[in-house]
Amino acid sequence: MSRVDAGRRRGDRGAVSAELVAAVPAVLVLLALCLGGLTAATAQARAHEAATVAARLLARGAPDADARHHVSRALAGAHLDVGRDGGLLCATVTHTHRVVGVALPVSARSCALDAGW
Repeated sequence: MSRVDAGRRRGDRGAVSAELVAAVPAVLVLLALCLGGLTAATAQARAHEAATVAARLLARGAPDADARHHVSRALAGAHLDVGRDGGLLCATVTHTHRVVGVALPVSARSCALDAGW
């Protein structure tokens, strides 16, 4: 090994550490965004399930309070809107989900045949 090679190796010492220090925060931000996306998808699925159950409950003639209670248990802080469309009773669940400090609106609508009980 010549003196030039030895000098070059000494000058590169710590380069990997510096690159690692720069890369770790970027990887952590990417991981946080991925996890936030998963929680948003879970909130969407919960909103859809809550809207479906609420529409079925209301179509069977259950009290409005029962449907609202189910929605609040399924997705804390969610809001339920109920409407009729032809022979259908439709329930819309809306919720604001936060991902890394950003508010994402989550909404789901489901309809059931209005039995009219």
